[in-house]
Order: sequence, then structure tokens, then C-alpha cells
Amino acid sequence: MRRPRSLTLRLALAAGLWVAAGLGAAAWFVTDVAVRQVETAFDARLAGLLDGAAAAVAIDAEDRAVVTRPPAGADFDRPFSGAYWQVTGPGGVVTTSRSLWDQSLPVAMEGHAVILLRDAAGPRGEPLRVAERDLLLPGATGPVHVAVALSRAPTLAEIARLRGVLAGVFALLGLGLVGGVVATVVTGLAPLRQARRALAEVREGRRDRLDLIAPAEVAPLVAEVDALIAANRATVERARTHVGNLAHALKTPLAVLRNALAAAPPDLAAARAEAVALDRLVQHHLARARTAARAGAGAAPAVAPLAVAEEVAAALRRLFAGQDRVIAVTGDAAARLRVDPQDLTEMLGNLMENACTWARRRVTVAVAGGAMVEIAVADDGPGLPEGQRGAALERGVRLDEATPGAGLGLAIVADLAALHGGSLELGRAASGGLCATLRLPARGAVPAG
Repeated sequence: MRRPRSLTLRLALAAGLWVAAGLGAAAWFVTDVAVRQVETAFDARLAGLLDGAAAAVAIDAEDRAVVTRPPAGADFDRPFSGAYWQVTGPGGVVTTSRSLWDQSLPVAMEGHAVILLRDAAGPRGEPLRVAERDLLLPGATGPVHVAVALSRAPTLAEIARLRGVLAGVFALLGLGLVGGVVATVVTGLAPLRQARRALAEVREGRRDRLDLIAPAEVAPLVAEVDALIAANRATVERARTHVGNLAHALKTPLAVLRNALAAAPPDLAAARAEAVALDRLVQHHLARARTAARAGAGAAPAVAPLAVAEEVAAALRRLFAGQDRVIAVTGDAAARLRVDPQDLTEMLGNLMENACTWARRRVTVAVAGGAMVEIAVADDGPGLPEGQRGAALERGVRLDEATPGAGLGLAIVADLAALHGGSLELGRAASGGLCATLRLPARGAVPAG
């Protein structure tokens, strides 16, 4: 049997079963106690009638048991009234109430000095409750057996009515409790239904986020869904940015390639160079797309920025060996970043290569720890005027057309830094050149945004 998919239905069924089991046990207990009370009261009345009949028994001169007065408290005179008494004397002579008419009670064996209670069938087959005992009377040659019987039909009818009333009461109580539980479950799960409707509106584009005021138990879920929506929107925006970057970067090389092939004769060397540039641009943007996917997939390992900067510096010293460049790397060796090592290498590589390209002689890299680790890359070159620093971070912008490149280096660093919750800022170095300050969250810090 398949379990119901509705959480409301499952909770209601579980609560209904528990209520039914609890009320069923309570109903059985209460009914049993009430029935026992009724039966005990009936037996007490029957024992009282037996005592009254025993008190009225006497022995006459012929050793016969006689009843001097009829017992009070029941209709012993009307035939087959359901109340009967019977006395058996020492000689076996039986005296009965007028209600027995010509019948007799089925008595038990004699020899019971205490009251014996039992069920038996009456003169007309009706259920009887019989109370009997033996008496030793003065002057009697043997025990006298006294029996009194009452019909159980009225008592059984009263018990049946009692059972019916109690069953109805507990049934109504159970329905009320189950209804209350269902209402409570429906009301308690209302925030989840509201969140579902809001999520459907987000999917249909009618709202940007859930933005619900939810109970404390549901609020974390709503917050996580809103964060997921924001992350997905950021992923889409990054994808659009990547496509725009790629389209912008491919525009000029494609035009050059087209012109080179259209020339007479075709400039194959230029075409090959542009083809290599195109391939490099495509590979670069594919790598950036993988970086964006890794950023949303899980936590990055701890990276030591000082060690990465030293590795990049070693590679650049070999690259610029003939240009007498001095690359100095200093700073906090204990600082750790929560970024992908490959991304950090690409960011520092772009910044430090750019600094080596424009430096006259010296490039410095300083790492400062903290909640936001700062990596300052400065050169002693001509620098950038303040009005051109913002333009230098735009995609595809080249402030010096004589220098080879696609104009994407600083923009890529800025994009990667923002992807990891950081930023890139351009300023003036103490030597008069350009100082690019990269700020990234330290390991364990929560990125802003």
C-alpha cells in the first residue's frame, strides 16, 4: 500500500489513529467501570432482598419452614413479575412466592452458609440473578435454604443504554479531537503552502523572490530558497556576462581575420596569428565558465596568497629576464583565502604581468591579512590618471592601442574577484605608478553580497 503523499493527510491520519486508540482504551475502561458499578448495585439490592426473606422465615410446630411476612422491596405477589423467592425447609418442603405461580427456582446444592450469587433461567426463560444461602434456625432439625431471584432484563437494558451513550459521547469527542488536530495541522502548514504559491509566482516571473514573513521553523527554509534564487540569478547574469565578454573579445580578431583572408594575396601569417588569438580567447572564457560553476558548487580550499604570488613572480622573472625587472613579494605568510587556487593564480598573473609590462624597473606585491585579505600590486611606471581608472576595468577597453592585448585583463580580475565576494581597486602607488589592490575574503569569512 502506497503511503499518502500529502503531509497534511499523513499527519491527520497519524493523529486520528492515536486519538482513536486512546479514546478506544478510555471508552473501554470507563464503560467497564460503569457496568461493574451497575452490576454491583444490582447484586447489593438482591442481597438485601435475600436478607429480608431470611428474616421472615420461621419453623412451625411441624418442622416446616414458613414465611411470616412477604419481603418488601420487590413485586413478589404478581405472577411472573420477575421477582421471586423460595424457601426449602428441613424436610424438603418448598414454599414459594406467589409470583412463581406453579414454578420453582433452580437452586444450587445446599450447604452454603454465605450468600451465593449466580445467573439462571427464569420460569419463562428470562435471565435471572439468584442469591441463596442456608440458614440454621432455632428448633429446626436441619438447614433451611432461602433463595431470592430478580430478572436481569431491566439491568441488561440499562447497561446497553449506558454503553450506547458512552460510545456516542466518546465518538463525538473523538471526532472533535480529530477535527481539532486536522485544523491545527492545516493551520500549522499554511506557511509552507504560502511558500509554495510564492515559489510558483517566482517561477512564472511575477515576483523576484519569496520575501515572506514566516514562522521561526520555516523562516530558514524561506531564506535558503531566496538565497538559491539569488544565486541562480547571479549565475544567469554571469553567463550573460561571459557571452558578452566573448562576443566583444571575438569582434576585433574576427574582423582582422576576415580582412586578412580577403586581401589579395591573403595574409596567411596574420590569419594564423588571429586564429591563435581566437582559440586563446575561447579557451579563456571556457575556463571562466568552469570557474563560475566551481564557485556555486561548494567551498574552495584554503589558499596562501603569499605563496601563489611568489610562484607567479618566479615565472614572470623568467619571462622578463631580459628587461631587468625586480619583483619583490612581501607580506603575511599566515593569510589564507577562500578562493580556487587556479582563479587566484589567474588574477595575480594578470595584475603582476600588467605591472611588469608598464614598470620601469620595480614591481612590488604586498599581502596583508585580516577578514578581507588585501594584495597590493604596485609598479613604478607612468600610472593611470584618476579619470581613466574606472574605464580600465571595463571589458574590452584598451587605453594604449600600441600595447598588444584584448583589453580584458583587469576586467577579468575584477569579475573573478566579485565572483568570490571580493573587489579590485586601482590607485596611485607611492612610486607614482599604478597600484592595483585586490581584496578577497579570508578563509572562514562570509563574503559580502
